[in-house]
Amino acid sequence: MMDESQRSQVDTYLTHLNGLMRRGRELEETLASDSSDPALLTAARHWHEDCGVTINQLSGGSKAHWLARSFSDAFLMRSANGQALEGATHSEIIQRLLSVLQQAGSTLSQMEEGAAISAWSEAPAPRRFEFVHNPELRPVVERAFTDSRRALEQADYSLALLTSCGILEAIVTDALEHKGLTALIESGAPAEKISNWSFETRLTVAEQAGLIRGGCARLPAVARTYREHSESAAGREMDATVTESDARKAGQVLHVVMRDLDPGR
Repeated sequence: MMDESQRSQVDTYLTHLNGLMRRGRELEETLASDSSDPALLTAARHWHEDCGVTINQLSGGSKAHWLARSFSDAFLMRSANGQALEGATHSEIIQRLLSVLQQAGSTLSQMEEGAAISAWSEAPAPRRFEFVHNPELRPVVERAFTDSRRALEQADYSLALLTSCGILEAIVTDALEHKGLTALIESGAPAEKISNWSFETRLTVAEQAGLIRGGCARLPAVARTYREHSESAAGREMDATVTESDARKAGQVLHVVMRDLDPGR
């Protein structure tokens, strides 16, 4: 059970979240009639900032918190045909942020009804890998995704890069297997088992088959040979060669491929 201080804090946040959602709905309605009004665009930007401040407070300033990740993901939209964020409307962005605020409010309301405060930090993260066809693979890559972010925050750049590349290979392989070897061979793939293909071959064939776009061109050289550094001894060697830029680029490419494989996310 919550004490009076905790209950008061929850009530304050719920009131603030409701106010933010009300402002967001009003903005969505007015922007629908005039999406080019400079004053409305400024108001929308201020609302985005206010949402960000509140989410940062609720997540304790941790970028790894499920709520902070939900907020960040709201700005990583692509349309159904895979176009980048620039093609999204202001209304779509507001709808995404309203969903995040509603999720925060719902979790806080459950706490108010008697759930433990610890449930706030233990709330489930959004399911990013529902597009993966193999259901047994989904929780594995989800955990690895969390690990890669944690490694990056802790400046363990070699581990962050290795983990991001492992996820990348896993989800691309899943898409290739779902497509089927026969169809892939028609796209110019090697006539051998997918499990025998190199990491580079899997990325190339996935692109040729139209499963992903050209985002993998940004992978740094050390990422393309990540398999060679997966063993512990080589991994220690790798620590001195992987830069923060390498690790971040690998993570960015992973995000792009995730959107390619699930354009509606």
